[in-house]
Amino acid sequence: MRKHTLTALVCLLAGAAVCIVSCKKDTTPSASVNQSGVSQATLDKISALGFSTADVRKFDGKYLVEGDILLSDADLNTKANSPFLTTAKEEQYRTNYVVTGLPRQITVRVASSLGSAFVAGTDTAIARYNRLGLTLTFRRITSGTANITISGFNQGPSGGFITLGSAGFPTSSGNPYNSILMNTNSAAYGSNPNVLYVGSVIQHEIGHCIGFRHTDYFNRALSCGGSASNEGSAGVGAILIPGTPSGNSANSWMLACSNGGNRTFNANDIVALNYLY
Repeated sequence: MRKHTLTALVCLLAGAAVCIVSCKKDTTPSASVNQSGVSQATLDKISALGFSTADVRKFDGKYLVEGDILLSDADLNTKANSPFLTTAKEEQYRTNYVVTGLPRQITVRVASSLGSAFVAGTDTAIARYNRLGLTLTFRRITSGTANITISGFNQGPSGGFITLGSAGFPTSSGNPYNSILMNTNSAAYGSNPNVLYVGSVIQHEIGHCIGFRHTDYFNRALSCGGSASNEGSAGVGAILIPGTPSGNSANSWMLACSNGGNRTFNANDIVALNYLY
């Protein structure tokens, strides 16, 4: 998940806290050029799968694309087995792979290097999922090996955006993606992170780990601003979940870019989660 940084600064200078959200939505981010040494052959694969090649970066042995999704070389060489979908309205999408073996409890561990706000944020995200009564539940553990480990990284803004967190999609064997990375740079959450804000981002990244793509997959400009950008099939599919209504929703927990504050499930999100889990 990402957020605008340059527009937030303008709003802060204006002295209006409520301006942060509206500015982030309405201002076009500056264009970014890939300068991270990613080969043209790799960029061609990313483009062929439908992802934007703008600001692709090498990260933790993988490629960070579309702001918060980590793709491995294996992902780039995988053929999607679902139709390539396009639509003019927002829908709820899942990947080809989801978590199996239901009912199932997923354990989550927060690295000791992260501060108390990230622990409390994790508890907030877990409580929000568990309140839905799904066949997939979550529990935070403090020792042992977890299904999902939340760790930190420190990276400043680039191209008018900052990456708040990143994750990947479930494995072909039905296990959740096993890692969430949260940005500890002060430009991401400030020197005193708001627990509800941090929790909302963790909630979003858990969504990726269990198989959800961005709800503005077909047009990231809905939450990120700028021109329309379709994320494509990305080798992991984009399958419409039956029963989720069309129409743009500004409040989905799986929008690509953050609104800069607290965001949880809306009614359509809950329909989608209940359909899968």
